[in-house]
Amino acid sequence: MILVKQARVLDPGDRGALDVLVAGSRIFAIAPDIPTPRIPGVELEVIDGRGQYLVPGLVDGLVHISGGGGEGGFAGRTLPLLAEQALAAGVTTVIGCLGTDAITRSHSDLLATARALQAKGVSALCLTGSYALPAPTLTGSIERDLVLIPEIIGLGEVALADHRGSQPGWRELAAAAAQSRRGGMLAGKRGTVLLHLGDGQDPLAVVEAVIERSEIPRNQFLPTHCNRSPHTFQAACVYGRADGNIDFTTSTTEAFIAAGEIPAAHAVLLALEAGIPAHRITLSSDAQASLPAFGSEQEMTGFQVADIASLWQAVRQAVLEYGVALEVALATVTANPARIFGLESRGRIFKGGRADLLLVDEQTLALATTISGGQVRWGRERLPG
Repeated sequence: MILVKQARVLDPGDRGALDVLVAGSRIFAIAPDIPTPRIPGVELEVIDGRGQYLVPGLVDGLVHISGGGGEGGFAGRTLPLLAEQALAAGVTTVIGCLGTDAITRSHSDLLATARALQAKGVSALCLTGSYALPAPTLTGSIERDLVLIPEIIGLGEVALADHRGSQPGWRELAAAAAQSRRGGMLAGKRGTVLLHLGDGQDPLAVVEAVIERSEIPRNQFLPTHCNRSPHTFQAACVYGRADGNIDFTTSTTEAFIAAGEIPAAHAVLLALEAGIPAHRITLSSDAQASLPAFGSEQEMTGFQVADIASLWQAVRQAVLEYGVALEVALATVTANPARIFGLESRGRIFKGGRADLLLVDEQTLALATTISGGQVRWGRERLPG
């Protein structure tokens, strides 16, 4: 058991200073003052939360958990995510997917990596498919993957407006989204379709055509990389004002920013100022992806590796540098992605919810402690039990 004493609880709304008792992998009690329980044979760890926020563990909606890259040949392949990386960054839930490479990368390896992360304290889920349509799958269809494999919760990341994608038309995207939606309904999942937006003009035109010409609702989709360029951001703002969900990528490079990418922290502020409802905005790290540089003929000339630590760094920057309210910034990496992907037990702090919690400094927002699945996985601030 773990008892966190007198931390300021953000759920992500501010609930004031409270005690939170964790038993097993769940939150057992939340109250102004919880007496220290004494149960024979049960070890209790007491954590001093004074001067700290207690916030939900981060939900990262786009991570290449089994490694990504490959656009520049075999030397451009990136390594799988380590559980220690995620936990040290405050990320307790990751949603893994394939990207450009669905030839040397497979859904079997993606699923095995997710289960390895789970064994080490990170709640790991997966998407079927990849950049291309028709979508590669594990069982032979999008629907069967969602129905038969517990960890698979949606489809993606399907590439649009990108030279690395399969250039799908609206009918192809609508058919894939319908399969994900139907499989999700049968399995009690959301079946969210994650869309990778590239550098092309009018990046959401195909999505708008699906919404206009089919029965697929707008909230079936989550476009990501919406801060890639000014024109992509503007298209995302139009989409968001129409009650669409949008996602900004926190991993970046100086070259990307110089080419027009909007840092995710700034994009959150600009989106709010543009009238996007706060609950429609999410952040994801794109961790373990290659961040490629391309030459004049679209050949890759080098790359960096996306960092999962950028997720919390972007939240801190949004609050400390751009003046975004902490509750709003926090929701972009907790309650919002949890809701969009249908993960009801995550992203909030409530009795009976998953005990995925972070302690962060009230002044600097520096991460101090990560609790995942009811266990302290990184950092410790203790009182005698």
